[in-house]
Amino acid sequence: MLAEIKGLNEECGVFGIWGHKDAAQITYYGLHSLQHRGQEGAGIVVTDGEKLTGFKGEGLVTEVFANGVDNLKGTGAIGHVRYATAGGGGYENVQPFLFRSEQGGLALAHNGNLVNASGLKHQLENQGSIFQTTSDTEVLAHLIKRSGYLELKDKVKNALTMIKGAYAFLIMTETEMMIALDPNGLRPLSIGRLGDAYVVASETCAFDAVGAQLERDVEPGELIIINGEGLKSERFSKTINRAICTMEYVYFSRPDSNVEGINVHTARKNLGKRLAIEAPVEADVVTGVPDSSISAAIGYAEASGIPYELGLIKNRYVGRTFIQPSQSLREQGVKMKLSPVRGVVEGKRVVMVDDSIVRGTTSKRIVKMLREAGATEVHVRISSPPIANPCYYGIDTSTHEELIASSHTVEEIRSIIGADSLAFLSTEGMLDAIGRKYEGEFRGQCMACFTGKYPTDIYEDTILPHEKG
Repeated sequence: MLAEIKGLNEECGVFGIWGHKDAAQITYYGLHSLQHRGQEGAGIVVTDGEKLTGFKGEGLVTEVFANGVDNLKGTGAIGHVRYATAGGGGYENVQPFLFRSEQGGLALAHNGNLVNASGLKHQLENQGSIFQTTSDTEVLAHLIKRSGYLELKDKVKNALTMIKGAYAFLIMTETEMMIALDPNGLRPLSIGRLGDAYVVASETCAFDAVGAQLERDVEPGELIIINGEGLKSERFSKTINRAICTMEYVYFSRPDSNVEGINVHTARKNLGKRLAIEAPVEADVVTGVPDSSISAAIGYAEASGIPYELGLIKNRYVGRTFIQPSQSLREQGVKMKLSPVRGVVEGKRVVMVDDSIVRGTTSKRIVKMLREAGATEVHVRISSPPIANPCYYGIDTSTHEELIASSHTVEEIRSIIGADSLAFLSTEGMLDAIGRKYEGEFRGQCMACFTGKYPTDIYEDTILPHEKG
């Protein structure tokens, strides 16, 4: 996946269904459509009304379930695809987690990251809890179990008020499913219908994959309970501060998904159009870095009048890992995944549109590849502002030193990557192009990685030691 070489990775994707005889099979297809959100592991837990059964493993959905899902029988299911951030790998951290007790089973799937997990885990361990994983998701299970309330929904509500950060949770017992989204709505989460069954997913593209119809987005601070009596919505938080992750529009979500009513492809085209207005340049062709930047490149070409061409090709048959036998071959990793089209770029002034620059190493290699393929000039245009601040909400950029824009000017970055010119989209341009209608400085978006303004408190134990001070 290109995300591996771009240095920007999302945490996971979740999918669930309630009230369908083929729950496991539908969840499999739903997870397959969410594969771009995580390639390190996958799992499914089903209920037949009396017991929970699960299967999970490391690898892609097709690898984990190579023998099918016929052994997972039930009418309710939750599934998960995972991208493991630093220290979070291993089979034990693959979700959904499945816990068993005398009172029954509990399955958990989570997209996001809890910023106060470390402190809560320390507190819970002091009270006798024993953790089986290094995932922050397990903290919620312990909080639910230790709650003094009698009804599960009250236990869950109480536990949710104690955790902070980004989370889209799917919680399932033998007899019901619960869906919860954090009070900032940092992660996308939608609910739909497939006949009489309810479906929930991180992205609406999963509904298209299984033939479901979108009903609505899950609201920030909302707890949805689905069981034999139907669907019920309650609130566990009255303090709402909408701040969906802007990178869902820029990079993470699939182009055919709608994120809170806005089509991702359309948003990216608009980002490219605005970029062309803010940062014009004389050139012969526009090309985008596959796949997430294609829409923005098309928008840039339309607004600038410069023809869009397929100047870079993505190799879709590269595995998740690439063994690099020696230092001299290390840079071949990018060439394994991307190839320039010499017939398109040779002798041309090229505008290379990308969605972001994280560490700068990949941009440098792509610029070099285009020049080696005969491009006379390479002008880099980025359809987002510089990423200069760490993300603590589930994106794998947790330190300033990982981010080239945190310590270099635009001109310095241009020199490092070897481009003839470099321009980023402005913050205001990004907000206008995406076009959300909410009021407030950032129109209901989290812009922390660009602005350094975080929508939640950031706890001391969330920040890595060398980042403090």
